[in-house]
Amino acid sequence: MEQKINYKLGIDVGGTFTDFILISDTGNTTIHKTLSTPEDPSVGVITGIQDLAGMLGISLAQLSNDIETIVHGTTVATNALLTLKGSKTALITTKGFRDALEMRRGIREEQYNNHYRNVQPLVPRYLRLTVDERIDTEGNILKKIDETDLDSVYEKLKNEKVDAIAICFINSFINHTHEEIALSYFKNKFPDCFITASVEVLPSIRFYERVSTTVVNAYIGPIVANYLDNLTSKLAEINFKGKLLIVQSNGGVVTPEIVKKSPAVTVLSGPAAAPTAGIFYANLLGKKNCITVDMGGTSFDASLVVDNQCLTSTEGEINRYKIALPSLDIVTIGAGGGSIGWLNSGGLLQMGPQSAGASPGPICYDKGGKLPACTDANLILGYLNPDYFAGGKIKLNFVKTQKLLEKELASKLGLSLMETAAGMYRIINSNMAQGVRQVSIEKGHDPREFLFIVAGGAGAIHAGEICKELEIPMFMVPNTASIFCAAGMLLGDLKHDYVLSFLSSFSKFAQNEFLKLYSQMRDKGMNTLISEGIKKENIEYEPIMDLRYIGQYHEVQLNVDWKDIETCNLEKISDEFHNEHNRLYGYSLREGAEIEIINIRLRCIGKIERPKFLSESIKSIPLEKAFKGNRKAFIPETNSMKEVPVYNGDLAISNNRIEGPAIIEKSNTSIFISESYDCIVDKYCSFIVYSKKDFPEGYKLW
Repeated sequence: MEQKINYKLGIDVGGTFTDFILISDTGNTTIHKTLSTPEDPSVGVITGIQDLAGMLGISLAQLSNDIETIVHGTTVATNALLTLKGSKTALITTKGFRDALEMRRGIREEQYNNHYRNVQPLVPRYLRLTVDERIDTEGNILKKIDETDLDSVYEKLKNEKVDAIAICFINSFINHTHEEIALSYFKNKFPDCFITASVEVLPSIRFYERVSTTVVNAYIGPIVANYLDNLTSKLAEINFKGKLLIVQSNGGVVTPEIVKKSPAVTVLSGPAAAPTAGIFYANLLGKKNCITVDMGGTSFDASLVVDNQCLTSTEGEINRYKIALPSLDIVTIGAGGGSIGWLNSGGLLQMGPQSAGASPGPICYDKGGKLPACTDANLILGYLNPDYFAGGKIKLNFVKTQKLLEKELASKLGLSLMETAAGMYRIINSNMAQGVRQVSIEKGHDPREFLFIVAGGAGAIHAGEICKELEIPMFMVPNTASIFCAAGMLLGDLKHDYVLSFLSSFSKFAQNEFLKLYSQMRDKGMNTLISEGIKKENIEYEPIMDLRYIGQYHEVQLNVDWKDIETCNLEKISDEFHNEHNRLYGYSLREGAEIEIINIRLRCIGKIERPKFLSESIKSIPLEKAFKGNRKAFIPETNSMKEVPVYNGDLAISNNRIEGPAIIEKSNTSIFISESYDCIVDKYCSFIVYSKKDFPEGYKLW
């Protein structure tokens, strides 16, 4: 009897491509990419699974039945916020505070821009309704909530046909009695409406952050729930009976049921898996610090890992809408393969942030695109093979690209085709280098001290020039680079973040209350993870404290040892806070300034078994057997086109050194090694690219 093979599947839905990585319990790995379907992403997901079944030579029903777990990153929430195509939402808040959503923090984001306009609130003013209730900062009820007030709000809303309602009262983070009354009332009145309260989403201090996050949660709630319902329904139709997990913004995974209650946790769902994959690959080289960059079709994402920890933040924004939930600290800019080249009012060449996306896509896709994009420039510069894009599945139209690039840009700039394409290439590289600066230098880290890990279908073409600008001596292109986030999804643990406000100076520290709150969060997280199938012994806890010097406006998030929480070791916590403050801002106030706590946080992690998708290349072949021929490509160092060797990167060419300039073609990505670099192909068929002047001395092939 033939033994059944079980699979785990990672799916990352991007703006242009949907990425798949399928791993069997025997370690066999299948990688695939298909064009995304923005009108309904679940269609592209099912199409991709069908393609995988064909690649394995089995039926769709059999593959679906054999998949134990699907881990899915979704951009549904992100796109709803970016395009402002969320649900019709109402906000119910405390009397006198209906305009807090529009007033925000009262700080102009662009201080010297006289044309600056505030962001359009997700809830229009006529749908921001108030209740005459009040709780003070100590949690005392000053004005009890009156059900006649709730009746009045109901009368105003019942004919508006809203899809979602957000409830957020002032100071409810310290006493949520009134929010719970309102939540119960409106769930009874509007049983088919998505209703969320701040106590469920973000029970912490700072009213604007809390109301904004709650409104975002409501605004995207019906959209995300509808998508997940469509997806689970389609998966059931193709015989999938396994477990579906969704990636959160904090890099962990949760069940769809959790996401339906708090959809805002998925706003950075896709990019959040990259740092997790980065840790895995950095550890293979014995490194704990890395920068991961992922250049897809629409965007460029950069993130930082320090000491095997993904940096997180609660200062997140999408399209200028505040989301104060814990998320990985990822910088996203509009720089991808679909980024469009255009001329500004001064006649200067710009790249992005607008993108050709999946439809119509760049000119070379020959799907109706008429505006030159980054991928078009890479084709003109010889970095892409028009007959081998996506492994030959997509034929690129070189002649049409030449014609339209000449018409739209080259003729207007008075430059040749090569000069125009080279200009596009340099500008987008500079844009991406700035994105890396934001996530590293601006956070107090020197990028030259980090392993630079490059992912995305287009990333490895641009990595050398980005590293050159930032003086980074080496970069790595993993063997799963083209589906890097999808691979990271299969490496992520279940995670739940909890936060409670605990306002206290260290001199007036209430130890019993402090331990009680941490115990509440720990018990809640443990019970949730156990309900998701995690054993108690596989649960870890990461406490975090928001600290600042008394009188400061901003606080510092400090990761704390669980033992220091249990023993309330304030001396050690103080010392670590001073050190972190000094690293971030260049000074600390050890003498004469007292520390105060703002919030306490707890991340509860359910460790899961990771699939093994890397195996050492057993039968390495000589480099000459992977030689495909020569092709003219643009060499940045000489500003000219030159014949360079092209190698097949899908073959087992580990145990080889490739001297630049050269091009390595894989079915889902291309790697450009310029004259300044040499490349080592490691035993896992990943590519380690060194600057020639920094090439390791005494290097020997294994």
